[in-house]
Amino acid sequence: MTNDEAGSRQRFLVLHDYGMGGVWWWVHARSAIAEVEVVDGSEAVDQAKGWDLDEVDADAPTMPAGLDDLRAKREAQRSMPGFGALADRSVVYLRRRWDGEDDVDPAIYLMEIGSDGRRLRQVELAEDGGAVKSDPNDWPFNPPVVDLFDPELKDLEISRDDFEAAWQRARKEDSSF
Repeated sequence: MTNDEAGSRQRFLVLHDYGMGGVWWWVHARSAIAEVEVVDGSEAVDQAKGWDLDEVDADAPTMPAGLDDLRAKREAQRSMPGFGALADRSVVYLRRRWDGEDDVDPAIYLMEIGSDGRRLRQVELAEDGGAVKSDPNDWPFNPPVVDLFDPELKDLEISRDDFEAAWQRARKEDSSF
């Protein structure tokens, strides 16, 4: 999808992926709603045609629960500087801080992200100076972790060289699954 507000409306199969499941809809819109994945593989779209999914108009006054908050978030983002700045990239490199929520120790994550918002590779920089690298073979689930239209991501972008240097320095940890 592009950031073209004047574009024509299309029907999209979208998934709000929670990692261990997700919610699917058919959405009629000009561009993506926040934090949903547009599923565009022909096999997946053909299969979904047999599912009993809600048909949703992104411009309708009311939306199904769950999608309404995501639409409101996207509407707020559209006027922010940096909206969609990373959306047309095939690979993006980000540096994100994790503050220790969900019983996970605080760390900085350097992530290589694909065009679908999923991690391709990751380096975890611990507060003690250690660095651990991981890839999809190390993760039991790999849902999208970022929405590339999110205007806040522009300030988190790092260079490929910075990511690769950290990747080379980091150690590989044994998979836990």
